[in-house]
Amino acid sequence: MTLHLPARAPICGLSMDRPRIMGIVNVTPDSFSDGGRITDVAARVTELVAEGADILDIGGESTRPGADTIPAEEEWDRVAPAIEAAVATGVVVSIDTRKAAVARRALSSGARLFNDVSALTYDRDSLSVAKEFADQGGAVCLMHALSDPKTMQQNPRYDDVLREVYAYLEDRVKVAAEAGIPPEQVIVDPGIGFGKTLAHNIEILRGLGTFHDIGCLVLLGASRKRFIGTLTGEDVAAERVHGSVAAAQIGASLGAQILRVHDVKATAQALAVWSAVQGIT
Repeated sequence: MTLHLPARAPICGLSMDRPRIMGIVNVTPDSFSDGGRITDVAARVTELVAEGADILDIGGESTRPGADTIPAEEEWDRVAPAIEAAVATGVVVSIDTRKAAVARRALSSGARLFNDVSALTYDRDSLSVAKEFADQGGAVCLMHALSDPKTMQQNPRYDDVLREVYAYLEDRVKVAAEAGIPPEQVIVDPGIGFGKTLAHNIEILRGLGTFHDIGCLVLLGASRKRFIGTLTGEDVAAERVHGSVAAAQIGASLGAQILRVHDVKATAQALAVWSAVQGIT
């Protein structure tokens, strides 16, 4: 029962012969699950790496539903200490931002992945900064979102959510390629919870494997999100660990190469068992 997936080149120095765990480091006061809860950034970074994170995704601006944007300088002040701590561990560092100025400073500080929930559409300079990441051996993650965080959950509608999300990401990969960023340095993320209802999220999870046809790595970010709370009746985001691990394992079974999670240790344990059954070493 070995899983057969399209061969993908290493990215940011990481081989893609097994699912990789991206640990979330939200240095924000208002993120939906863990905003304001990190009191010692360096300790949290060290903890996540010890638990099995291959990548650390550091974000300083909340993109929860209804969130407001903040100035780039304020965002940078939040993420800079976390980036410094993460780079020191040797882990692959990802900057979770929509702002080109923040991404460029992160690159100069050692980040290697530019994770943009707007797929490089929010800031007109982001495409050129993403090219800088690629030129230095890094990568960019392009995510689908319907509208912006402030309004994305206000009655989101699609005629065919899977087809429309796929088409959007395919187009953004083409835009990146035209700018000189090859598909092997691009990750696509269908954006669970970003302008989607429960039904939309379930349909995307069911069809996750289709996104491999775009020709890029696939990232799944379902950790602790509202749809898990809706399905389980758990209102507290931090208590959605078991549902989040289940979603991550579904993602791995459908070939997602990167799993973006809050609960690194629990996810790593589940993947260890899953990988052994799949014959992945």
